[in-house]
Amino acid sequence: MRPLLLLDVDGPLNPFAAKADAKPAGFHEHKFRLSGWSRRRPLRMWLNPDHGRALLAAAGSAELVWATTWEHKANTMIGPAIGLPVLPVIEFGQTGMEWKFAAVARYAQGRPLVWLDDDFDMYTNARDEFLGARAGLMSELVRVDPHTGITDAELAAVRACLG
Repeated sequence: MRPLLLLDVDGPLNPFAAKADAKPAGFHEHKFRLSGWSRRRPLRMWLNPDHGRALLAAAGSAELVWATTWEHKANTMIGPAIGLPVLPVIEFGQTGMEWKFAAVARYAQGRPLVWLDDDFDMYTNARDEFLGARAGLMSELVRVDPHTGITDAELAAVRACLG
């Protein structure tokens, strides 16, 4: 079965927790206007244009999939800024205490996966249930520091799991 490489936006691709004067190397500022966001101030994000190519290379034959609450906006706003093609999207809808785990479990349906995100520890019970239900399947949760975004270390972890 073809494995999945799941990708979150805020944290891994947008190191939102970095201080304004400590933007990680290689990241460029982007400003997005979103419905429901301030009309006076667009949403500021830092994105690294090299991440698209690096993620595609690290994925190899795995299917790269958006696993972000940005959902389809990731394909129209984030992907083009970092050089990613249109990717499949996991739809989360109204998330409850399970955060993203239930939707990812439904989408993955027994496929091996590597998941890049910064929030795996937000709902530890849901995480542990998710991993327990996937016992025997590769289910690598690669935590990304939201101060730095994806680095060579996370990309190496992805390659090691999928290689």
